[in-house]
Amino acid sequence: MHEPPPAAPGKDAIASSRGAVPWHALPPERVFEQLGSGAGGLTDGQARERLSRHGPNVLQRQKGEGPLKLLWRQVNSPFIWVLVVSAVLAVALGKVTDGLVVAAVVVLNTVIGFVQEYRAGRAIEALSRMVPENATVVRDGSKRAVPASELVPGDVVEVASGDKVPADMRLVTSRNLQVEEAALTGESVPAAKQPLAVEADAELGDRRSVVFGGTLVTSGVATAVVVATGGATELGRISEMLREATDLETPLTKALASIAKVITLAILIVSVILLGVGLWRGYDISEAVVLAITLAVAAIPEGLPAIVTIALAIGVQRMAARRAVIRKLPAVETLGSTTVICSDKTGTLTRNEMTVQALWTQVGRYTMTGVGYAPRGELRRDGPPLSELMMPDDVRELLLGGVLCNDASLDGRDGEWRMTGDPTEGALVVAAEKVGLGVEELRARYRRLDAIPFESEHQFMATLHDDGRGGRLLFLKGAPEVVLARCTRDGRAPDGLVHAEVERLARRGMRVLAVASRELPGTHNSLRPEDVEEGLGLLGLEGMMDPPREEAIEAVRACHQAGIVVKMITGDHLATAEAIGARLGLLEPGTAGIVGAKLESLGDAALVEVAERTHVFARVAPEHKLRLVRALQKRRHVVAMTGDGVNDAPALKQANIGVAMGITGTAVSKEAADIVLTDDNFASIAAAVEEGRRVYDNLIKSLAFVLPTNLGLALILLCGVAFFPIQDFGGGPVPLMAMRPTQLLWINLVATVTLALPLAFEARESDVMRRRPRSPDEPVLSHFVVMRTGLVALLMAAGAMGLFFWEYNFELPHVGHARALAEAQTMAVNTVISFQIFYMVMCRTLTGSLRKVGLFSNPSVFMGIGVLVLLQLAFMYVPFMRDIFGTAPLSLESIGLSVLVGAVVLPTVGFEKWLRGRKDGGPVEPRPRGERTPPPDRTRERLPA
Repeated sequence: MHEPPPAAPGKDAIASSRGAVPWHALPPERVFEQLGSGAGGLTDGQARERLSRHGPNVLQRQKGEGPLKLLWRQVNSPFIWVLVVSAVLAVALGKVTDGLVVAAVVVLNTVIGFVQEYRAGRAIEALSRMVPENATVVRDGSKRAVPASELVPGDVVEVASGDKVPADMRLVTSRNLQVEEAALTGESVPAAKQPLAVEADAELGDRRSVVFGGTLVTSGVATAVVVATGGATELGRISEMLREATDLETPLTKALASIAKVITLAILIVSVILLGVGLWRGYDISEAVVLAITLAVAAIPEGLPAIVTIALAIGVQRMAARRAVIRKLPAVETLGSTTVICSDKTGTLTRNEMTVQALWTQVGRYTMTGVGYAPRGELRRDGPPLSELMMPDDVRELLLGGVLCNDASLDGRDGEWRMTGDPTEGALVVAAEKVGLGVEELRARYRRLDAIPFESEHQFMATLHDDGRGGRLLFLKGAPEVVLARCTRDGRAPDGLVHAEVERLARRGMRVLAVASRELPGTHNSLRPEDVEEGLGLLGLEGMMDPPREEAIEAVRACHQAGIVVKMITGDHLATAEAIGARLGLLEPGTAGIVGAKLESLGDAALVEVAERTHVFARVAPEHKLRLVRALQKRRHVVAMTGDGVNDAPALKQANIGVAMGITGTAVSKEAADIVLTDDNFASIAAAVEEGRRVYDNLIKSLAFVLPTNLGLALILLCGVAFFPIQDFGGGPVPLMAMRPTQLLWINLVATVTLALPLAFEARESDVMRRRPRSPDEPVLSHFVVMRTGLVALLMAAGAMGLFFWEYNFELPHVGHARALAEAQTMAVNTVISFQIFYMVMCRTLTGSLRKVGLFSNPSVFMGIGVLVLLQLAFMYVPFMRDIFGTAPLSLESIGLSVLVGAVVLPTVGFEKWLRGRKDGGPVEPRPRGERTPPPDRTRERLPA
């Protein structure tokens, strides 16, 4: 007797319910035969033996990174190692204060990075929490409660409404069983389940004879036999894919890492050269080493990690205000470079509220406006709205039948409408309320006497009511073909006409229910099977769908205008997906979507082409979503993926940006994602993209502001060592340095960070959502930023060195070398900071004039300048600050001169902007919808595994 191959806990060789044995296609007796079990379940001995072979029914947990590993990652960067070595050498050479200040910088950057990464995702742990603690199992012919972790293939389990399914199980018996599978399949309504076998190639959402671990029983009862446990379940397979999904670096983190390596290498080379030049010029070895350390401290942008982190944190706050909660800081910037958004349908692009939109009776067609569960809308038929008084009798009877043959209820407390019950039945209740039919009043008037509940085997529901006149009314609703088969031919439309109308509504993506009725004698107080077999009269059809959000339609249009391609990936049926896609503007006339089964037959190369040109994907499984994301990434796309189910988690993790739903999302999807939407609305994604682009713009502005300072300070030191005169005051040759290492750190950290942070608060520029997405290969430091950096650095170095010599030579005869050097160095620092203040104002827009953004549009700019002015006054005039940094008080004349020299940057950069504007011409026109120009070379970056 054959059993599924055993799978040791944690092993990759797992046979899932999608594997070699198609359990859903086998009848229950064959399933028992294959598993060596029966209706009486396993014996205790069999269960123990199988548990030792198959392992416990739990998902393997992936151990997260520990604090020490996270801490090491913060330290293990080129910038940090150069600073650490510099601090150690400074202390060893007796420059204790300088060394301690550098060490403090290292500690500060390490702490900021550690705090940022400490909240790592724990997706596998969240998956394990989806398995229930206990299950009702039949062993040795009797029922008992056992821990769900002890279930094995062949166990017979009973489930009822409210239970969480403990493992993948093949149904043996069921009654009125419906299971919420949205977390696995993306279906917006509970799936009806029954024991009858289905086709072997049926997709996951169509396997009506199987229930899957981690899903929820919403109604009914069932007995089932376990076919897969632990890692062999669909949930376990997703867990395995989640472990295999690749966490990709963001464009910004890759670019900053590249910049850090280049800058570090250049600093090391120049420091060695500077050491040689110092020795050649006759400096003592210790002084030459201090010069090399000083250059490293000057050239390294120590404040850059803090600036980037704080700028991203500001973006997090702004996005949270727009209902997008960021779990991982780099995701803020990555949104700005997104080229493709792969969105789930239900609840994201649509409302996740079934809504009746079309009615059909033998009199004609009607439409109903309004969306969602709020009973606001109108009934129309080729003209003005039909009020309750004008409502045709045929529509009244149809809506009456839909309300009475119904178990759903509507609650409108506190101005919010909530539906209790099946979403499909809820839509029928809302439709009646919209036209003024009081549901509770009708149900009280037509008292229910008996009912035949909906069961997947017969696809209908029937209720018996007292008509208030001594007679009985029977209403029946269900699948159109089932209802039509029970209707008499007299007094109803021909079958062909009804089926044509059903097809017409289905092509529009609607779910269609038929409603019928018949009168029965007053002696009937209960329903018999023969009462619903024949003799009914068709009242009509009600077509409903989960409609697109109006704001989602606008958001999709905004994304297209921004050059971002939007693709819908859903577990729903193709007709529904295509109808919604057309209304959202995702499908052009004559184009079509594609189903997951076709994707499964495509090779990787063909899938890349299909993923590029197709915008609607239906009936997709978790592995299809993962393959689609990887296929798009092979085309150099930056992919944002939305989802709310367990089935979405691997793709969410693999995507460059994973976006989970905060309301309907499972814990697994939220843990795997980078962003969580608090309102489950696609419009919030578009808003987040807009914020992401603004954050990126402001980061580039901050970089363009920070880097000239470091280059300028490096030039000051290089020129000083190479060309400044050597002084000898009796203790040997001493370098005439324009700045001390602590003063360099003051500029790099305090002054630079204080002025760079206001740039993070700059409002978005008017064209931010009319630009094309930037290419992942586009360098962060573009050609014009590099040229601007060189220009400003040269100005800064020339001004600071000029005033240094002027102040030193002017004061030397009066106060001596030590005081003159302190004043001259303070003068040089003041000059650099003056340059920074004026240049920061020019960086508020990199290409336009200040009139473009408005001089007072960002008050934090003036706050930053005011704070820095106060700090600089303390730097010069507070005694303990002078002791730490080796500064001296300056006269108002000297301060005014440094400010005047620093202001030279205003007309210089303004003229450069004017020249560049004339050369570049007008703004770039936005792309047509969906168009994207790929970078010339798509093969330079290693593709994801």
